[in-house]
Amino acid sequence: MTKRKLLFMLLALLFVLPAGAQIRGNNIVVAVQPDHADWNYEAGQTARFRVSVLKSGTLMPGVKVDYEAGPVMYPDLKRQGVTLNDGTLELTGTMNKPGFYRLKVTARVGGKRYEGLCTAAFSPQRIVPATRCPADFDEFWRKALSDARTNDLDPTRRLLPERCTKDMNVYEVSFVNNRPGSRMYGILSVPVAAGRYPALLRVPGAGVRPYAGDTYTAPGKAIVLEIGIHGIPVTMEQRVYDNLLEGALNGYWETNLDDPNRNYYKRVVTGAVRAVDYIATLPQWNGTTLGVTGASQGGFLSLAVAALDSRVTFLAAVHDAMCDYEQELNGVAGGWPHYFYQQADVDPKRVEGARYYDGVNFARRITVPAWFSFGYNDEVVPPVSSYGVYNIFKGRKTLSVYQMTGHYWYQEQWDEWQDWLRNELGVK
Repeated sequence: MTKRKLLFMLLALLFVLPAGAQIRGNNIVVAVQPDHADWNYEAGQTARFRVSVLKSGTLMPGVKVDYEAGPVMYPDLKRQGVTLNDGTLELTGTMNKPGFYRLKVTARVGGKRYEGLCTAAFSPQRIVPATRCPADFDEFWRKALSDARTNDLDPTRRLLPERCTKDMNVYEVSFVNNRPGSRMYGILSVPVAAGRYPALLRVPGAGVRPYAGDTYTAPGKAIVLEIGIHGIPVTMEQRVYDNLLEGALNGYWETNLDDPNRNYYKRVVTGAVRAVDYIATLPQWNGTTLGVTGASQGGFLSLAVAALDSRVTFLAAVHDAMCDYEQELNGVAGGWPHYFYQQADVDPKRVEGARYYDGVNFARRITVPAWFSFGYNDEVVPPVSSYGVYNIFKGRKTLSVYQMTGHYWYQEQWDEWQDWLRNELGVK
């Protein structure tokens, strides 16, 4: 299995909810702790890490570990078979320029592998994205949206009675995207009571899946539209989406990177903006408040929609993927899907094409309020790219770091995310 496919599988698992919580965590844990509580250091300082292998919360003396350390995705130190006589190990690391340094430790116990990692930040507030912006970036997207909007939305709506609540009516909806016959599908939740309400657009992470809709963010107080991106209904059986992911849509994120006009994400971005057009047709929308939010690929789409449509009044992006690809041409971790990671010969057309679909170039154009959150231990979307986006963002911004998280979120992080959205929607 390729590293890229493994990363995508990890990313996709983020959105799969278990039917029951019968298995939780491991009894054996590899803990890697820094000596700064916030995991932050100034460039040139030394980070000190304490490694512990624990069983039932107590040290395991004599266990053997392998470890690698260095800049995120580019480790320059590797050791194997190191014995932890008392169950602990002390290590150090440093960086002389802004970035993230990761120590990853693997213990083998009873024939099984257990991993732990810690990612220290060195002057992260000084990280600057490497991505350059095409001279015709604004014109490219102006034309793409203008062409798409020559098509009538031709909306459809189907009530889903089993998903409705006492506060919200829930529908599967669709509307025309960038050409006749090319439709976007989603789940629309509308307050039952008559009135005019703020609206929220939820954009998805990578993958191919059905959607349940959102009746939880602001029950009876806000309109929420959750969209899929692939132009297929979002209420089919799971096996249909699984077959598409392994078949026609396998690797969709890499389609036509060298040609901006044929890139798969062109219709995705225009479709996400057309979702704003659709919300604007709803008589229940108050016409003033409209936010967009998403995680991973959805973080990128949140940036794109907010940059391209002035009706968007706020955004929230969690571990935003698809940002700052070009860092990897400099040997620095860039955003998923890591188009240029460890490639000896890079086609200049792919580099130029990727710039039209880099979240950095959208973020540079946004001035509305935004909430950003990510984890330092994310192995799919490196914190380097997420911090770089945050640093160049010009609008009122809030950064909430949950250092230990990977490509997922903690309950507290989710709760904070939801609270911020409700505050911006004005529905506390």
